[in-house]
Amino acid sequence: MGDILHAVKFASPNSSVGPSAPVILASAATGIVDHICDQGGDIDSIFGNSGLAPSMAGETTLQLKLSSFCRLFEEAARRTENQNFGLWFGNQFKPQDLGLWGYVGVTSPTLGAALENLVSYFPYHQGNSMLNLRSRNDGMMMFEYQITAPEIVERRQDAELSLGMFLNVFRECLGQDWTPEEVYFEHPKPEAAQAHENAFGAAAYFSQPVNALVFKPEILDHPMPNCDIALMTMMQTCLAQLGSGRDGFESVTDRVRSVIRMKLPEGCPSLEIVGEALQLSSASIQRELSLAGLTYKELIQVTRYDLAHAYLKQRHLPLSEIAFLLGYSELSAFSRAVRRWTGESPRAMRSRLIGS
Repeated sequence: MGDILHAVKFASPNSSVGPSAPVILASAATGIVDHICDQGGDIDSIFGNSGLAPSMAGETTLQLKLSSFCRLFEEAARRTENQNFGLWFGNQFKPQDLGLWGYVGVTSPTLGAALENLVSYFPYHQGNSMLNLRSRNDGMMMFEYQITAPEIVERRQDAELSLGMFLNVFRECLGQDWTPEEVYFEHPKPEAAQAHENAFGAAAYFSQPVNALVFKPEILDHPMPNCDIALMTMMQTCLAQLGSGRDGFESVTDRVRSVIRMKLPEGCPSLEIVGEALQLSSASIQRELSLAGLTYKELIQVTRYDLAHAYLKQRHLPLSEIAFLLGYSELSAFSRAVRRWTGESPRAMRSRLIGS
């Protein structure tokens, strides 16, 4: 029990791992105050519990802690009792409202150039996160997004609002009726998931390795209607200057935890599998974890604990599905793990979390 308590303390969502906490430009929260009001939420309590002030939202060059940004949207969803808060916030979000980074995209010459520019300049907009444009084996394209900061466990709202924002970059070019072929979310299937298919006009799949929009490659050559090379270049320069002093360090421990989280639904990953994904030797990983005062087994446990803590708060998720998502072959193994961590059953833990 002592080992797991040490690991849980290490993984506290309110702590930062590495020399600096990841940040995001506050422009990504443009319009959230009005959106909270429209949903009947209490602005002061939602922002206060997130460690932010309402005046911060939408500031073009202000940097917010990424953990606080995610907590703001999770808190808004809880307080407004609208679990699709982020989904509909992102669905109405205009690319220009993303500030410098958004303009880098919409002023590009083609949709393909816009997506490539968004990928290239994404680190200046948001830290400890992945944005990627790639071709799938079947020829389809994927525009992928994921937060890689392992201490940010609850991030469903961020994933849904981010894909909604990206959807509107496509629609800026192709028209408001354009829809992707498929939409992927890394979080488990929520209640009333039909709303996600309605929002994107496409089949939505959950518990996926990454969040992504899937689309046909031929649309990449479509011209962006607001192409302005001079403005695009200016925005690129401003972003680079704004992010020049930012520390983008991501520790090996963080990277290992991110891979563990991604691979758990396939079964508990071995150290060798994680090493292969990161192109690091098992010995190198063990050495880095030892410097952080951890073993690989402890890191597996704390990752599972953090995810269990988040999933059990979702009433609609069956315990058997949570066990699967955490890499357990059967529910009884998950139940034993919860008893080791907390001294109570999964049902009792769920009741306590929901009650609090």
